[in-house]
Amino acid sequence: MNRMKEKYKSEIMSQLMKHFEFKNVHQLPKLEKIIVSMGVGEATQTKVSLDHAVKDMTQITGRKPIVTKARKSISNFKLRQGMPIGCKVTLRDEVMYEFLDRLITIVIPRVRDFRGLSNESFDGRGNYSMGIKEQTVFPEIVYDKIDKIRGMNISIVTTANSDEEGRELLRLFGMPLKRDVQE
Repeated sequence: MNRMKEKYKSEIMSQLMKHFEFKNVHQLPKLEKIIVSMGVGEATQTKVSLDHAVKDMTQITGRKPIVTKARKSISNFKLRQGMPIGCKVTLRDEVMYEFLDRLITIVIPRVRDFRGLSNESFDGRGNYSMGIKEQTVFPEIVYDKIDKIRGMNISIVTTANSDEEGRELLRLFGMPLKRDVQE
């Protein structure tokens, strides 16, 4: 069993039960999935850039991403409906916990000028989204072999009913949210 999943079952569940005074374990918030996505705007001009983004995403997540396509045409961006413009991967179960472990212990500490993750990035239902400006903070990416530095979005979807529950869940997992860094 993964280290983070074991931590959730042995420590986090009991702390959440105590903190929110839940009467049933099924009320506890838990991680549902993690979505890692990368928009590739220059894919409208060069198709190779999308291939490089897919390769990077495959190395980072260990899963083959699906290519996302434009939903509608925007003439100012030279974009037509159905054109490939990005890629994304949805991680669940063991792979999700393993990715979260690497994100918290390896990747986030490698971000330059890091002062904690924003508390404002919750969506009102306990889900958290964050952006990473460059894919080179992941140890799987070799700096000399990338064609261009690209950013990515990471969305952590939970079963929490409120931001407070989601914030507490991620804090117990070890996410360095700003409130914790300042204390």
